[in-house]
Amino acid sequence: MRVRPIVFLFRLPASLAVIAAITIVCRHVIPVNATTAGFAYLLGILAIAATWGLIESIAASLAAMLCFNFYFLPPIGMFTIADPQNWVALFAFLTTALVASHLSDREKMQAGDARGKQRETEQLYALSRAILLTDPAQSVGSQAARHISEIFECQGVALYDAKTAEVFRGGADDMVDIEGKLKQVAVQGNNFVEPPLFVAAILLGGKPIGSLALKGSSPSDGALQALLNLVAIALERVRMEEAANRADAARQSEEFKSTLLDAIAHEFKTPLTSIKAASTSMLSDSPALSPQLRELAAIIDEETDRMNQLVTEAVRMSQIDAGKIRLERESIDVGQLLAKVLENFESQAAGRSLRLNPSANLPRISADPELLSLALRQLIDNALKYSPPASPISVVADLEGDRVVIRVHDRGPGIPERERERIFDKFYRPVAVRDRVPGTGLGLYIAREILRTHSGDLWIESEPGEGSEFCAGLPIPKETRIK
Repeated sequence: MRVRPIVFLFRLPASLAVIAAITIVCRHVIPVNATTAGFAYLLGILAIAATWGLIESIAASLAAMLCFNFYFLPPIGMFTIADPQNWVALFAFLTTALVASHLSDREKMQAGDARGKQRETEQLYALSRAILLTDPAQSVGSQAARHISEIFECQGVALYDAKTAEVFRGGADDMVDIEGKLKQVAVQGNNFVEPPLFVAAILLGGKPIGSLALKGSSPSDGALQALLNLVAIALERVRMEEAANRADAARQSEEFKSTLLDAIAHEFKTPLTSIKAASTSMLSDSPALSPQLRELAAIIDEETDRMNQLVTEAVRMSQIDAGKIRLERESIDVGQLLAKVLENFESQAAGRSLRLNPSANLPRISADPELLSLALRQLIDNALKYSPPASPISVVADLEGDRVVIRVHDRGPGIPERERERIFDKFYRPVAVRDRVPGTGLGLYIAREILRTHSGDLWIESEPGEGSEFCAGLPIPKETRIK
């Protein structure tokens, strides 16, 4: 904390006055020897360091050394020392006084830092509680700005949401000219500091989603980052509420299903972002973690990535279901793509054998690798769900005419002929398994829509009791076809 000049000008003479008072008491009121006087000076210097600070205690140490020399070391009344041993005593006294002053001042600063961190922790807890208890009938951004100004005692707060281009204000100072700076920081992602004003970018998933301006408050770096994370959660909550409102408006239409899935997926994003940030921070900023705790943190970090991938896939599914597919085609090696897809199922195989057997010299195809991988994952996941334990799953890729056909074969009960077309309908699940096997009935529908968007198709070849074979056909580019 910076000391105001007027306060410093009072403390310095007061420190010298303390030394003068000790000198008078030890010299005239209760006459004592040099050793006792030295201890009295040391106690006074320690009290000055603990009460005021290092500069005052250093001034007191120098004054005490001079008084100790002049009044208590022979020859008395002169700034000289007759006995050479007293030089050692004098400098030992000065060194002890300075070291003790430094240690006392450092302890005082550490105690002040601890109090500051405790206060910031309490403020962050109060803010997180206030955000959780915000009134959904009112603007969440306005409530968040008001809570920040009250809890962190800011002169003014301005919160900018980049998605809606709205600015929410809190505090006595409206900061009417801050909007341009808020937008600049939100676009560039760089903080702006010009005391007493501080403007920071609000990041979510590494991308700026807004900015926050604080006037008259300077939290520590750790508290500021935590504050920005809480504001990011508040803004994400606004987006979730908007998605929920859109879902409510589309409740009676087919669009409701995809909107609902999108809202759920975005709701998962907020806690996943917090978990990822916490696990990454533990792994990078806590070198003293025990091996066991580090292993657990690494597991959390890896599984969070996996959950995030599943949520991303859910969002993609909702886009596909809403007819908003945009293909990003690339030249793809089918064998390599299948091998990469199967790697993601090793932990889910539960003892089953996943056999991959692509034909040699398969031509490359033109497809969107992300969407095609999603379709193939649906087929393999479907095979794992309906196959008996320990039964193998085989994946074969062959060239059949002008297309590459990928066949996923399981050893399940098979699908009756009357249901072979219905299983590709949205939300349809066979009556015999809907109570035993978890699922939404969207996987096969999504897979076929992806393949049809690629000018291909998905069909089933199955006999009751002999398993099922899902066949994905994809056309090969005309320039690679055999004439």
